[in-house]
Order: sequence, then C-alpha cells, then structure tokens
Amino acid sequence: MSSAAHRHSAMRWDDVMFDHGYDKWQAYGQSKTANALFAPHLDELAKDRGVRAFSPHPGGIHTPPQRHLPREEMISLGILDENGDVVPGRFKTPEQGAATQVWSATSPQLAGLGGLFLEDCDVAGLRETNEMLGKGVYPYAVDPDEAARLWDLSVELTGANAFTRG
Repeated sequence: MSSAAHRHSAMRWDDVMFDHGYDKWQAYGQSKTANALFAPHLDELAKDRGVRAFSPHPGGIHTPPQRHLPREEMISLGILDENGDVVPGRFKTPEQGAATQVWSATSPQLAGLGGLFLEDCDVAGLRETNEMLGKGVYPYAVDPDEAARLWDLSVELTGANAFTRG
C-alpha cells in the first residue's frame, strides 16, 4: 500500500532515522515513499519467480488516526472546513479505497507488468508539480536506483533478504 503522502518527503538518506530533528509530516512522507519504493525493487527481484509487486494508492480515506490531529491542522490540510465539518467530496469510502487494491490483484490489464504505482484503478502518471492534491506519483517514489538503495538499507538494518540482487 502506498499513499499520496509520499509527496511530503523523498528519502532523507543523510538522516533516514530523523536523528537530527524530527518533523512528523516529513517522517510520514518518507515512510510512504519507502512503501512506494518497495514494490519496484521487489518486482525486479522476484518477477522471474512469478511474483509481481505493485504500490496501490487507495486515495484519501477519512480514517481514525486523523482524529488525533488538532482541529486547526485538519482545517489547514483541507480535511475539515472552517466549521469543523468534513469537506464534502474530499474522501473516498472504504469500499472505494479498496477498489485499486482489488484491481491490482485481479486485473488482466496488469498481466506481465509490475513495480508500478497505481491509483483509481489505473497506472499513475508521473507528476512534477509540488502540490499535495491531485493525481500522480513523484518520480523519486518510483526511481529504480532509490528503490535498490532502500532495499539494501532494509537488508542491512534487518539482516533479512528474501531475494538476492543480480
């Protein structure tokens, strides 16, 4: 699973653990970028074994963790309007959010493909604009070199490697 929240931050290779200052949105964004980067490299390593991987983005779903954000922050993020009501049309239902995951697992349109960022039951296009809303994935979240680098860091930190590179 991925998220448009990858737009908050690319991988901070000089401080991936946030040892030198913590920002919750950069940390969340980096975690979602890492989620997005996992699929392209897993797909590259495992496709010869019949395993394909995708990064499906469910879209905006109003979820319980958002209740922990201060009201002012939810207003500034466009979650709530100035009256404190959820902005109409801003979120999908859980069923709508699940559609891309189901599509990624069952669609004949994706046969022979893998490592892609998906949204709204389609392959996401690359985006260059620096905005949170809208469609598309930032190039850094699907970059094969970044994905390989993250894979190597994960192996180093965990000692686990289900697939060897090469």
